[in-house]
Amino acid sequence: MPTMTPAPLRSRPAADEHLPYYERYIALVPEGDVLATLEEQVRETVALLAGLDEQEAAYRYAPGKWSVKEVVGHVSDTERVFGYRALCAARGEAAALPSMEQDDYVANGNFDARTLGSILDELTAVRQGTLALFRSMDDAVLARRVIASGAPVTARALAWMIAGHERHHQRGLREHYLTR
Repeated sequence: MPTMTPAPLRSRPAADEHLPYYERYIALVPEGDVLATLEEQVRETVALLAGLDEQEAAYRYAPGKWSVKEVVGHVSDTERVFGYRALCAARGEAAALPSMEQDDYVANGNFDARTLGSILDELTAVRQGTLALFRSMDDAVLARRVIASGAPVTARALAWMIAGHERHHQRGLREHYLTR
């Protein structure tokens, strides 16, 4: 039986729930149930890239830019980090959490040595874990904060940040990688 999405996940987080930087991602998420958005958008990303062959998946639109595989790997890594932050907030973690240096994560991710299919499978698996985590949270838990990257962030805001971050990269894939 489907579970009801908690009310905090059906409305945008307030500005004081996250660093201003993350508004650029949150603003990309449509109004409404963010969990429904998360469910649908992973299917969109997989469908967007499923037809690429391995050579196309290794494409970089400019020197120094990430390949398609690296972009998808980055989306998975970031979702894991944001999901961990949400778990820490939910469980009342008192210690501050470190920042994530995205270029180092991508450089050490070895994504280009893998198949695009395996990276998309991983993204789908990560998303299932993310959805299970947020579905386990009630209103009070979603309002809890943790210090991450030097600033407080709520578990709720992290759900919206995950959705907006993927939407940002979907747009980048369409504009820079899939138009040639």
